[in-house]
Amino acid sequence: MKLFKVLVVAGVSAALLSGCGSNNNAANDAGAAATTAPATEQTDAKSTASIVNQADAFTAAVSESGNWIIAVLNDLTVDKDVVVAGEFHDKGDASAAIYRKLALYAQDADHKVTATYTLTAPKVTVQSENFRVQGGTIKGDVYVEANGFNLYKDATIDGNLYYASEDVKATAVIEGKVTGANEVK
Repeated sequence: MKLFKVLVVAGVSAALLSGCGSNNNAANDAGAAATTAPATEQTDAKSTASIVNQADAFTAAVSESGNWIIAVLNDLTVDKDVVVAGEFHDKGDASAAIYRKLALYAQDADHKVTATYTLTAPKVTVQSENFRVQGGTIKGDVYVEANGFNLYKDATIDGNLYYASEDVKATAVIEGKVTGANEVK
């Protein structure tokens, strides 16, 4: 909860600073609002977490226009195929390594996991490079098309894990559990 509050304060601060930082004194209020909105959207996609508890919000968060980290607040069922797409950087910093994370857990102020969650979907396709699944369980088949997939040691895929090629499989780090096949398909 503390992390959520910090992220909200950071987002509000970024929006306030981007709105107050304009040097264009000739712009009217409507023009200022129009120029502020894209900066806020860009900041959200680049630097903040997407904290979700509904299927539609989740599919938007993992899309190309989503966020670098997606944290779920509860067990989640998505009735359609999920595509994780887009290039994102660690902590939203463009100079940092390409990285994206799905957090299927809650944690306390000391970063100790307090709960884990299950994402249920018929199919999850990973097109984002260096995508990590941490904590919890994905129930359904996962198809990896991008290099650097990581199933962290505390995560489970309750289904099959398929790779687009041997090269993609060779870059994957599977520390967690896969209950089904783990192969190129």
